[in-house]
Amino acid sequence: MLSKQIKGGAILSYATIFLTNIVGILLTPFIIRSLGASEYGLYTMIGAFIGYMSVLDLGLNNTIIRFVAKYRAENNKKEEANFLALCFIMYAIISLIIVVVGLVLYFNINGLFGDTMNAEELRKAKIMAGILIFNLSITLPGGAFTGICNGYEEFIAPKTISIIRYIIRSVLIVAILLMGANSIGIVIVDTCMNLLFMASVAYVVFKKLKVKIRLYKFDKVLLKTILGYSIWIFIFSIVNQLRWQFGQVILGLNYETAIVAIYAVGVTLGTYYGAFSGAISSLFQPKAMKMVVKNEPSVIVTDTFIKISRILLLVLLFVFGGFILTGKQFIILWVGSEFTEAYSYTLLIMIGLTFILSQGFANNILQAHNKMTFRGVTLIVTTLLGFMLGWYYSLIYGALGLIVCTVVFMFIERACIWWYLKKSLAINMAHYFSRTLPLFISFLVAIAVGYLCIAQIQGSGWYIFSVKVLIYSMIYFTCIYFSLDDFEKELIKTSFKKLNTIKSS
Repeated sequence: MLSKQIKGGAILSYATIFLTNIVGILLTPFIIRSLGASEYGLYTMIGAFIGYMSVLDLGLNNTIIRFVAKYRAENNKKEEANFLALCFIMYAIISLIIVVVGLVLYFNINGLFGDTMNAEELRKAKIMAGILIFNLSITLPGGAFTGICNGYEEFIAPKTISIIRYIIRSVLIVAILLMGANSIGIVIVDTCMNLLFMASVAYVVFKKLKVKIRLYKFDKVLLKTILGYSIWIFIFSIVNQLRWQFGQVILGLNYETAIVAIYAVGVTLGTYYGAFSGAISSLFQPKAMKMVVKNEPSVIVTDTFIKISRILLLVLLFVFGGFILTGKQFIILWVGSEFTEAYSYTLLIMIGLTFILSQGFANNILQAHNKMTFRGVTLIVTTLLGFMLGWYYSLIYGALGLIVCTVVFMFIERACIWWYLKKSLAINMAHYFSRTLPLFISFLVAIAVGYLCIAQIQGSGWYIFSVKVLIYSMIYFTCIYFSLDDFEKELIKTSFKKLNTIKSS
């Protein structure tokens, strides 16, 4: 049975996803029209440029979740307090490095982007970079408080705070843009909201969870263990930045900012897609740690992996299929016909992400077992190869060349991980694929039937788009229902019963 916090966290995660996606869909075109495509491209590019330093987190946030969950399972408060003290010492050092590296980048912006930006764009870029450096140096260590909450399986409070932050942030951005603010104003709002969020979650950690942070001894063995674990999380962060964020910098070095804006729209939609699984997968990291501590047999681990993966696939394939059939019309209605090329970018990103996102629990198990060396090496090699080839082909084919190379090497990396899961953790991947294949078959049937039906509908506009989405939704859920197992059908029935109970109360 899932705990109240996991159930509540899952509900709030999807509420957050729904909110961020809906508000993002409404807010992004407003921001683009308020700033203009060029300044929006500048805003996203500088965010990616400075945001690349977030890899200096060294994976400590995920490390905190893993070790706090471990100490909780062992009921060892003293070691937990000492561990957290060591982490915050490391974060203090990281903040200092961020400031130093950030200043180096700040004073070299003119030299790096002088050929593709005018004087006004360079001025704005430097101001935004300065604010973002401060933001990152403060809020990156603050992420430890969210990690502590996750380790304690306290999901409801931080996610509620996150929802409130997002709502206030959205209202403020609309207000300042209506008053004539530019991209600098958005960065200032984001910084203020991040600081308030960090302070609020810290309050939950110290007042509700009663967490203690105290250095009893400078444990070099523990420090070595932390670094040994977090180094691979650090590599995974680098991989994520190279795959999606650094591409904007590469394009910014060679193309005008309007081209970067189109690429950014594609990546933004891909990020929304990733949110559908990422928020749920993070809820199960403490569960994975408990399974490792209890030394659960591989049969149970495989069964749990399949169960979680199938639930994620039900959601991911629904979104993916809807975008295949209606995505181009959506982009035109959303941000304008000049961004139509972002459809192919987003489609490729979704193809590459589907298997990775649906198998997030396997990554949690690898982290819990501290068996990340193979995955880390595989990720860094395939990502670097994809990145280098992508850079080369971006000079010929633009953003499309960059994304195609990235996605091809994502599939190569995934194939290697499947082999390792079977070899290292004895996870039955053949059984996994036999259990998930029916979902893909139903998905393809839904796409084929949906295409035949939607093709008959002529016209444009949000009303026609909504009709197409509704038709596809009915077709998808009808087709997919025949692939559901007893657990999933019972889960749906239980959800409807609870919904009816809420309505009648």
